[in-house]
Amino acid sequence: MSRHHKANDVISSKGTICLLPSVITTASLFSGFYAIVAAINGQYFHAAVAIIISGVFDGLDGRVARLTGTTSKFGMEYDSLCDLVAFGVAPAVLAYEWVLRPYGRYGWLAAFLYVATTALRLARFNSQDTTSTKNEFTGLPCPAAGGMIASSVMFCSFFEIDGTLRNFIVLGAVYSLSYLMVSSVKYQSFKHAQTDRAKKFQVLVGLVLLIMVLATEPQVTLFVLGATYVLSGPLAAGYRLVVRGKTSVEEEQGNSV
Repeated sequence: MSRHHKANDVISSKGTICLLPSVITTASLFSGFYAIVAAINGQYFHAAVAIIISGVFDGLDGRVARLTGTTSKFGMEYDSLCDLVAFGVAPAVLAYEWVLRPYGRYGWLAAFLYVATTALRLARFNSQDTTSTKNEFTGLPCPAAGGMIASSVMFCSFFEIDGTLRNFIVLGAVYSLSYLMVSSVKYQSFKHAQTDRAKKFQVLVGLVLLIMVLATEPQVTLFVLGATYVLSGPLAAGYRLVVRGKTSVEEEQGNSV
């Protein structure tokens, strides 16, 4: 049997299973592309919602691939390319059209920096060994960064926040998110979270409560949740530095005695 026929057999025998994660990834790409179109048309709230939806699909495709045993190199590369559009280009265009355009060169340079750091973040993630650090990320994940920009739009729309102060805050946030994505700050990963059987019920109750909290005022709760996760990395790093400094001081004092 020729190699071409063998390839067709593999595709026909696994096509329906292997296609499922790719379809979900394509849905994430579609949402990200729609966010770009909506932002260009001045529909900033719709663009923000589309980025959030894209993040939901992004969280599903990898989990579905692992559950069905259909993870592949193609799926990983396709997911990264879609992430660059959905969480790199789309949030950058949204931030530029929403806030950064009046700042001229400084505005579009900030948007470009965000896209570039997103690409660097994805390239580093794909090239590093994740088997030993699968419970944490090095640098802020780009879906979290894109979600932070999107939830900021929703938050400001809810409270009708406008003006120069908002613009400067968003400009600073874009630069800060860009730095955090390529930094060495550690962030907790929930992709491979494992729970004991005895605690599964408690986790289920916690998820129900979380959904209830998010459903109360999504424009506020999503922003608070995103900001908490973004700040968790630097705060945890600062805490570790303080603890490490205290430990070294105590060791020096013990050696001197």
